[in-house]
Parts: sequence; structure tokens; C-alpha cells
Amino acid sequence: LQLATAARRGALREQDVSVRWRRAWDAGIDDLCQCDGLLLVAAENSASVAGAMKDFLDRTFYPAQAQPLNLPYGLIISAGNDGRGARAQLQRILSGYPLRQVAEPLLCRGEVSGDHEAACEELGHTLSAGLALAIF
Repeated sequence: LQLATAARRGALREQDVSVRWRRAWDAGIDDLCQCDGLLLVAAENSASVAGAMKDFLDRTFYPAQAQPLNLPYGLIISAGNDGRGARAQLQRILSGYPLRQVAEPLLCRGEVSGDHEAACEELGHTLSAGLALAIF
């Protein structure tokens, strides 16, 4: 939650962008269809994507195929250890969505730190600034 909160704080720095905040359990295809960009914050569990994010992706994958989304997205992974397995899994799944990655995935390894929060805030701001300036 700390990483997502920091990313949201960064995204809110752009006045011309509205931010919609959803937990993975509560988000669905309607949320994807109503947004202009997407910042996913996922947890790693045993070198894989944790349940809530995997559930969201499972529920929205096929419905998203029929949508003209082409959304820019960023990815933050909270990794208790390594994070590479979760990153690879997420990138493999997301490559099948009508989305385009606009920033390198951010791996936050170990206990959440001030550096992690600052990096998440910066990524949130980068995505919202890109949307505000119509770069993405």
C-alpha cells in the first residue's frame, strides 16, 4: 500500500490529470475502458505475481482483447526478495493486452524504504505528466 500511495501522490502532481485509485480485487474491465493510462502496483509472492493482481489480470485479459484500449502503462513490483520472476510473469501476461509499456518496471526489493517511495512517486508523476502532455 505504501508504494501505491507514493505513486498516486506523484500522479496527483499533474493538475490536468485525474487519478482513479482501485485495488486489484475491485478493478475490472470497465475501469480499464475508462482510463487513459495505467500504473499497476503488484506484490511478488514466491517469485510470482501475488493473488490479487493475478486475479485482476485473469478476469480482464479476454474482455480487454475486444477493446480499443492501447493504454500506456507502468509497473511497480514490491519484491520481498528478487522480483525478476514476478516481473517476467507480468510482462509476459501484459504483452497480450492492448497496452504499451512506457517505462521500465520498477522493482522495489526488500523492506519498503524512502528510496522506494521516492522512485514510485517519480514513476507516478512521469506517467501522469506524459498523459497531460499527450506524449503517451
